[in-house]
Amino acid sequence: MNKNWWKNAVVYQIYPRSFADSNGDGVGDLRGITGRMGYLKDLGIDVIWLSPVYQSPNADNGYDISDYRAIMPEFGTMEDFDEMLQTAHCHGIRIMMDMVLNHSSDEHPWFRESRKSKDNPYRDYYIWKDPKENGDPPNRWESSFSGPAWTFDETTGQYYLHLFAEKQPDLNWDNPSLRQEIYDMMKWWRDKGVDGFRFDVISLISKDPAFPEGEELGNGYTAITCANGPRIHEYLKEMNAAVMEGYPLITVGECPMVDEEMAKLYSGEDRHELNMIFHFEHVSGSRKNPGKYGKWDSPPMDLTELKQVLSRWQYSLAEEGWNSIYLSNHDQPRCVSRFGNDSAEYRVLSAKMLATAMHMLKGTPYIYQGEELGMTNPAFDSIDLYQDVESLNIYRELTEEEGLPESQVMDYLKKVSRDNARTPMQWDGGKNAGFSSGTPWIRINPNYVEINVQKEQMDPDSVFHYYRKLIDLRHTYPVVAEGKYGLLLPDHPSIFAYTRSLGEERLLVVCNFSKNITDIPEEIRREMSGRLLIANYEEQGTDWLRPYEAAVWYRKG
Repeated sequence: MNKNWWKNAVVYQIYPRSFADSNGDGVGDLRGITGRMGYLKDLGIDVIWLSPVYQSPNADNGYDISDYRAIMPEFGTMEDFDEMLQTAHCHGIRIMMDMVLNHSSDEHPWFRESRKSKDNPYRDYYIWKDPKENGDPPNRWESSFSGPAWTFDETTGQYYLHLFAEKQPDLNWDNPSLRQEIYDMMKWWRDKGVDGFRFDVISLISKDPAFPEGEELGNGYTAITCANGPRIHEYLKEMNAAVMEGYPLITVGECPMVDEEMAKLYSGEDRHELNMIFHFEHVSGSRKNPGKYGKWDSPPMDLTELKQVLSRWQYSLAEEGWNSIYLSNHDQPRCVSRFGNDSAEYRVLSAKMLATAMHMLKGTPYIYQGEELGMTNPAFDSIDLYQDVESLNIYRELTEEEGLPESQVMDYLKKVSRDNARTPMQWDGGKNAGFSSGTPWIRINPNYVEINVQKEQMDPDSVFHYYRKLIDLRHTYPVVAEGKYGLLLPDHPSIFAYTRSLGEERLLVVCNFSKNITDIPEEIRREMSGRLLIANYEEQGTDWLRPYEAAVWYRKG
């Protein structure tokens, strides 16, 4: 097997709680995933990225793990997992597990032991510090989920570090015994037959041993202190040698605070660390117009800024490293609502346009469940409908501490809350969108009657069938996976156009990010030759682009 098979692959992220419920308890589960494997085969994807299914008290929907070798009962049993894995493999689909290794749950046996006493053998599995002389936390680091990143524990009179929720204490990677336990656990999953790992916030595992105050960001963790620590690459090389060496696994690291030059260190092929990383620059709001409250009030990038960011990453990782291509995941709002137009008139066109713009880039594309249908943000109008810990915390902070009007904060949540992506998968127009026969754990988007799998599978012009075509093109044409990228019209406010070239093969990709009819510049018209590979309008013109129009031309020689 080609060890770099993942370069030609398309990954599909499943958020198990919201994908498919097999037993009517309102929560998606492993048997639900198994029952929908034929759908994923039909879509054409190669890999499932499975968000955490481990034992967890669910303070952060499974990203707080209390047992890395057990399945959360809501999701089923280990036998259900084995059946899902076998079924996926029978369909030619690989499984990539989500590994949360920066922190565990405070209900993990390691932490329960660690907090008992300062001389407990597990004490050093976590990060404990004395208070300042006045009793304050050791430094001013902030949690990504609002408030201090330190919680005082009465039993031993020290603070423990948690860069996320209070129930997610950070693991101490400087402890070699902890690292060995982690590697042994990963080998256990590898030997079970899983095909790779996605590493949650992996760039945060090495902390500056001085624990300096750091540079304030205004929200979240501090920039220079909690990411890309002094031993991060040592740890990743050690993990690679212990777990991945000699196995054709796919690995991707979620890497907050990493730029494109750092990405080469994480994902360069001769580095022996990771295959690729997720960065957040293109989904983090405009740097030109940053908001006061971080992502909550930051305006989205305009197209010229978005093109600059995407192109910089394309050029920087052209020869070293590898890009992960995405607009959606479980932490982001629905991409058609954020980057496109989710109105009835333009939703389908803009969903197809966004997919074209991203899937023709060089890198491994990631599809988040429902993205292939053009699912939208649900626009919840009450805080009582939200479940996400980050959203609930920021609502309380901004309304109670900052004094903002509830309506203003609700507008923030409607745009960028993580729950926008977590409403259940819309399978059909029947009860609960075919997700569950019981009451869903979170409200279903009311537009499921119009947007669902059953309806789109029957419509050859649907977003679903457009995604199938895009996936097939990546599998068919080497230039899509490996071709050199070249940006055209860098300053055009509404057209994203670029070329891909490999040997004699050449692609021209043209996308209109506007609902306005836009003239096609002469330099693009000169390139529009050869065979039309895919387009979201039936007939093509050469003088202007219609609202959210997208087209890809291919020529050889």
